[in-house]
Amino acid sequence: MMHIGILLIRLAVGLTFVGHGAQKLFGWFGGYGLKGTGGWLESIGLKPGVTMALIAGLAEFVGGVLFALGLFTPFAALLIAATMFVAIVKVHAPNGFWITQNGFEYNLILIVVVIGVALIGAGDYSLDALIK
Repeated sequence: MMHIGILLIRLAVGLTFVGHGAQKLFGWFGGYGLKGTGGWLESIGLKPGVTMALIAGLAEFVGGVLFALGLFTPFAALLIAATMFVAIVKVHAPNGFWITQNGFEYNLILIVVVIGVALIGAGDYSLDALIK
């Protein structure tokens, strides 16, 4: 049952990050695309904005796909954790811990979850297990 639990975690977190990446890259799911996201990133000091939006979008999209599939899981976790770390530093840390005040609580939990899965392994129901 543990491997099913890990699969559920990977799918929920990974596919959510695919969605966030698609918002930045393609403007899907109510996102603003590269130009809109790039403008916002420039407003918080991440320049050049469109390039940074592309990097963040690719990290989230590719990291999410890989994490959901359980393929190169440590690398996928690193991509996701890195984007969440930047979000904490550039956006959420000044607001404190709690998400109710736009703090970094949620981002930290996501970092812990992806790193935790990377450390214990993607489970039997993963592409990593097939290529061992």
